[in-house]
Amino acid sequence: MPGRLLRGLWQRWRRYRYRFVPWIALNLSHNPRTLRYVPEESKDKVISDEDVLGTLLKVFQALFINDFNKQSDILTVLPEPVKSKYQDLLSVQHLRVKHLEYSHEEQNTFKPEEILYKTLGFSVARATSSLISAGKGVFITKGLVPKGAVVSMYPGTVYQKFEPIFFQSIGNPFIFRCLDGVLIDGNDKGISKVVYRSCNGRDRLGPLKMSDSTWLTSEIHNPLAVGQYVNNCSNDRAANVCYQEFDVPAVFPIELKQYLPNIAYSNDKQSPLRCVVLVALRDIKQGEELFSNYYTIVS
Repeated sequence: MPGRLLRGLWQRWRRYRYRFVPWIALNLSHNPRTLRYVPEESKDKVISDEDVLGTLLKVFQALFINDFNKQSDILTVLPEPVKSKYQDLLSVQHLRVKHLEYSHEEQNTFKPEEILYKTLGFSVARATSSLISAGKGVFITKGLVPKGAVVSMYPGTVYQKFEPIFFQSIGNPFIFRCLDGVLIDGNDKGISKVVYRSCNGRDRLGPLKMSDSTWLTSEIHNPLAVGQYVNNCSNDRAANVCYQEFDVPAVFPIELKQYLPNIAYSNDKQSPLRCVVLVALRDIKQGEELFSNYYTIVS
């Protein structure tokens, strides 16, 4: 009995360690390929914030148009010019659908991963990792990811340095620490799941959702929101993506916030919402698993 318990704990640790930040930090000196040096916070950018914003707007807008028939409540509170813009985009979309090799006869709607492929030329999904005992990982399931492309987002509740996260952090391998100490809890189970849902309901303004909570379920509306399952690279598996922090600007379209997979723990409107995206370090082919590296600041 004790032997079986110890074996179970060992197997769980082997899965946990790939996302356990202290373990990663202690092993960095033995594994230099997992490290990306950043001289200062302002230079931790593989691509510009404008490029990140452009990609997110492109994908979210395509998702919005694909779900247009379900957006009637939101459209009623949007300004007339914004509604007209989406009507025009929808007309263009219908013309494109006629030229596709396949179409849905009953309705011109596609799965989120299909929208991602149509928009960016690739799709991603969670599956069993190629790393032994690492649990789940994230793979390119279709298409080609070009170098510098936003591949996924790290979903979760965003905590400032002074906010309580002790109980959520116990046994939690999905807490990401930003350069400035901000934490993102990407766990889709337990207390973390309850906290995210609570904050999501708190910030809702009538029909307008300020964040996406579907990443907590098996039916994800934002297909990019799988970044918390990307495993750390190793000596055998070089990193092909890296993390990049992104603060959502105040001008972000309110109707598209329903696809943001992050929400602030506190109802503080002074600070911009922190998001983290994963950016391709090289071209990534269909069937490849994503592996990230962790940065450190050097003076």
